[in-house]
Amino acid sequence: MPPDRLPPHDIQAEESVIGSLLIDGEAVTDIQGFLKPDDFYRKRNRICYEAVVELFNREEAVNTVTIAHELESKGLLEEVGGSAYLTHLVATVPTSVHIVHFGRLVHRTATMRRLITAASDIADIGYKDDANVDGALSMAEDIIFGLRSGQASRDFIHVKDALDPYLEQASALDALDDNNKPIPTGYANMQQLFGGLQRSDMIVLAARPSIGKSTFALNLAANAAKENAHVGIFSLEMGREQVAMRLLASEARLNMHDIRLRRFSQTEEQRLIDSIGLLSDLSIYIDDTPFQTVAEMRGKARRLQVMHGLDFVVVDYMQLINGSSGNREGNRAQEVSEISRHMKAMARDLNVPVIAVSQLSRAVERRESHRPVLSDLRESGSIEQDADIVMFIHREDRFTSEEQWNAKNPSQPYPRGLAELIVAKHRHGPIDTLWMAVRDEHGRFMETRSQAAVTQF
Repeated sequence: MPPDRLPPHDIQAEESVIGSLLIDGEAVTDIQGFLKPDDFYRKRNRICYEAVVELFNREEAVNTVTIAHELESKGLLEEVGGSAYLTHLVATVPTSVHIVHFGRLVHRTATMRRLITAASDIADIGYKDDANVDGALSMAEDIIFGLRSGQASRDFIHVKDALDPYLEQASALDALDDNNKPIPTGYANMQQLFGGLQRSDMIVLAARPSIGKSTFALNLAANAAKENAHVGIFSLEMGREQVAMRLLASEARLNMHDIRLRRFSQTEEQRLIDSIGLLSDLSIYIDDTPFQTVAEMRGKARRLQVMHGLDFVVVDYMQLINGSSGNREGNRAQEVSEISRHMKAMARDLNVPVIAVSQLSRAVERRESHRPVLSDLRESGSIEQDADIVMFIHREDRFTSEEQWNAKNPSQPYPRGLAELIVAKHRHGPIDTLWMAVRDEHGRFMETRSQAAVTQF
């Protein structure tokens, strides 16, 4: 900063805040939720505010006498200017009625000063000329994010204020603006159960390997994009080409292996071309960085939201995310707990549903009944705690051969290509089991109500 420029500050507003508090100590409740001692530019005003807060927290009276005694007991009275300065502060305002306005002025200038500091910190990162460019960018993004999240302090509101948006809408869902509408799933039964994927929800989709959890997550992403949602996919396991191939095979209803070998008829080739055109028009964005932290993903998602819009995030899969330390050799369960909390925070911060694909522990395979339960979530019970919805995909044909099935269930058809979507946790509604027909060669899940209906797809 040039030497002739002072950081933003408003001394008159600061004095008006302290003066208001000396007139009415109870007024601290109006500003304590957003105004902190560090927001004051002038040191003696900051010291006075800290004294007010301490007295209030001890449930003692706040006035010029008690503040003077508090400061004198700490040897700070002379530093702030003595009792004469406290008298001056009272004289600056006739009433405390405008304390929130003055407090907002103080907070605004403090935010501007922090922005200047953040810019300096980011410049220092640049001057270090670190070889790890991605790490440097992530650090810079975290500085800005910390600045924004730090000012987004919330306080109590009356329940009426939370209910007003519902009263203002002509219809509960149809009248919501696009930034608040749930995200369509493309599956009627899921839509009925969840009412769509709710914004700010963290949805965990878990299964053992090769059951189809990535496939189903991509199906949900494509269905949402077809309803004009902007979708971001973090693929930590598959490359972008593999993700695109799966989306294409599902849309064209063609065998993925045949597409890879370019082995199809003229009719199928036309279907492929049409599907490429349709997918190209959808707002689907893929990031296939294999090793990254939630902070890095959050920063990328924020940029995508600003530049192109973002309504829905898919993360495939959760156990491949690096913890903030970047060290996978330590306590992985603790690290996954941290990742889970940060992913829920990302969903709330971006106001989008986040589907986190997750692995299940091997305990599923060791039980006689292979149907997963919440305790099977791998590496951390906090995933269950943080998630708004937990869904498991179970396919009996992946654990039991046709001969074994017929021996145990002679009167029931073998559940080939049949999947149970088990909703084991639903924070805002009922749990249930939905049935899906699966075409593995196409990478496609479809709703069905019976085993007999599976063969028609």
